[in-house]
Amino acid sequence: MRGIVILTASVLGLLGAMLLPAAAQFPSKPITLIIGFAPGGPSDVMARILTKRMEEILKHPLIIENRAGAGGGIAATAVARATPDGYTILLATGSSLAINVSLYKNLGYDPEKDFEPISLIGVQTNVLYTHPSVPANTLAEFVAHTKANPGKVSFGSGGIGTPAHLAGELLKIVAKIEMTHVPFRGTGPALQSVIGGHVPAAFNPPSPLLPHIQSGSIRPIAITTLQRTKALPSTPTIAESGFPGFDAATWHAVVAPAGLPKDVIATLHRALHETLQDPVTSKALTDLGIDIVGSTPEALRGYIKSEIPKWAQVVKASGAKVE
Repeated sequence: MRGIVILTASVLGLLGAMLLPAAAQFPSKPITLIIGFAPGGPSDVMARILTKRMEEILKHPLIIENRAGAGGGIAATAVARATPDGYTILLATGSSLAINVSLYKNLGYDPEKDFEPISLIGVQTNVLYTHPSVPANTLAEFVAHTKANPGKVSFGSGGIGTPAHLAGELLKIVAKIEMTHVPFRGTGPALQSVIGGHVPAAFNPPSPLLPHIQSGSIRPIAITTLQRTKALPSTPTIAESGFPGFDAATWHAVVAPAGLPKDVIATLHRALHETLQDPVTSKALTDLGIDIVGSTPEALRGYIKSEIPKWAQVVKASGAKVE
């Protein structure tokens, strides 16, 4: 009888091990973090900052895979179609999860249905800056200058439909001004055009602008997030400069394919939460111009849901469309 009991317990133990939740063994192999932009860009640098600490926490490698194109849409499509086991995740932006819905006719994925949110990472402001020859030191002066020269003032950005472009379009709407958008292939060309005096103003993320602001070759006017950024603490927000509620952040988040087990979501969220609290990681992200936010998965789900209609209005007003 005792032998039967021992045998039964052994069998039950084996069955119990077989039926353990997926998260008990997760991760057991490398995780692929897909990003929608080219190597060397801000998203790529951010991914390398995050994965360095996450690998230590999860005790398994994280492999960065760059799938650039379509404002992050190619990478998002790949992750939406991946197996929901936690081994393929996406470092997403507001472009891929909110703006692209209105910008692209055939997106290939549904940001609200095809992903499991893990965590918001942080927000990155865009800076409205000008060539020193522009007669404006404040946003009020810039708006007045633009109204005095209707249709003659242009602004650059890193491309059609980027958060920087749409920040400019949103300012046009709320300030009731006329400006012509000049799209460039990335932040670098837009910045150089302003430095050279070819375009009077532009919207771009802060990190590449800092040395040129310090040298005086460009002048920061205002930033597009609700709160001031640590990267440019003395530069006021558009919201505090006469347009309350103005918020046009470039935000970054981690999501996974829909259907991911809750225990795996919890493991990934814990790893991200600990990573964002790490002092070395936090400083590296701040130096990149990222203001760390963090979130629960459900809070990120709600944020994505609120961002889609907000940017739909701006895209419609701007007339921007990418086939």
